[in-house]
Amino acid sequence: MTTAYIVDAVRTPGGRRNGSLAGIHSADLGAHVISALMERTGVDPAAVDDVIFGCTDTIGPQAGDIARTAWLVAGLPDHVPGVTIDRQCGSSQQAVHFAAQGVMSGTADLIVAGGVQNMSAVPISAAMVVGTQYGFTTPFAESPGWVRRYGNQEVSQFRSAEMIAEKWNISRERMEEFALRSHERAIRATDEGRFAREIVPLAGLSQDEGPRRGTSLEKMAALEPLTGGGRITAAVASQITDAASALLVASEAAVATHGLTPRARIHHLSVRADDPVWMLTGPIRATAHALEKAGMDVDDIDLFECNEAFASVVLAWAMELGVDLEKVNVNGGGIALGHPIGATGTRIMATLLNELERTGGRYGLQVMCEGGGQANVTIIERL
Repeated sequence: MTTAYIVDAVRTPGGRRNGSLAGIHSADLGAHVISALMERTGVDPAAVDDVIFGCTDTIGPQAGDIARTAWLVAGLPDHVPGVTIDRQCGSSQQAVHFAAQGVMSGTADLIVAGGVQNMSAVPISAAMVVGTQYGFTTPFAESPGWVRRYGNQEVSQFRSAEMIAEKWNISRERMEEFALRSHERAIRATDEGRFAREIVPLAGLSQDEGPRRGTSLEKMAALEPLTGGGRITAAVASQITDAASALLVASEAAVATHGLTPRARIHHLSVRADDPVWMLTGPIRATAHALEKAGMDVDDIDLFECNEAFASVVLAWAMELGVDLEKVNVNGGGIALGHPIGATGTRIMATLLNELERTGGRYGLQVMCEGGGQANVTIIERL
């Protein structure tokens, strides 16, 4: 089986809700990172076999196969196809998995994998809400089979985050401390130029808009919880963000043919799932499975990226697996940098790749909690 290489990775800055990138069409967001990727790698766009993009809430400007549209908007050859996938928050990480599997199987040599999400233009869960026009209150409620198995209980990320905090006895104060550290780390990374290689400026924006320089534990403590008597507040949740990200996956043959210099290789990829009502616990089971399959343990991993959908998710995951938080999200995570659902997977991978290079680490593990209780895990090896 051939090796799947990561040649390069780019992303837009993360635009705050209704911020600098809010008015940019999703196709143009995606086209921006695709164009930058082609320019930076110097690869002939005509040689690309496929474009695989993650995106959720694919209505309006994100409908009609945004992967294909973004490639065409970039002005690139129209014989190159594109496909849009939805594995919820892990959509663009799954795009990398599909790209790597295509290369490893020998059925493709060059694939652009990425994702895009304009959450200002198309609010989160818009595709679910629009279903009410057709008589569906949620994606599940009108399914007799679902009701037989799970009943009519609430299925939401907010409930899951709260349940996790309660089960693992994670206090609101502990989550706020974690959230503050996410902002502090993201601000330090920005000031030290750690994101400079991965960010492709757009619309006059060259830095992420999410990190809050003026936040504090006192300000966080003043916020109302999302549910009465609960522990979860907006301060310990990921931010709504507009962004796009992409990377180029290549086979050994493509590396030789096009004179490419890969930056990393895909060491392991897998996906596992947990109870869909608990929803956000998937990373625990998925990470344990991935390490076992790869013949590794947590001490073999130099850097971890566990998406900060909510602070409770990362803290419970680290507690269960014995992961040192000093090695997790060292440049901040979704609480500070934002979580542009369909684009987050490859955003995180770009950051992980650059930090491995900066620190000289060898292995990086990335995991995402996802709707349906799912979680993708990718282990990359820096070259």
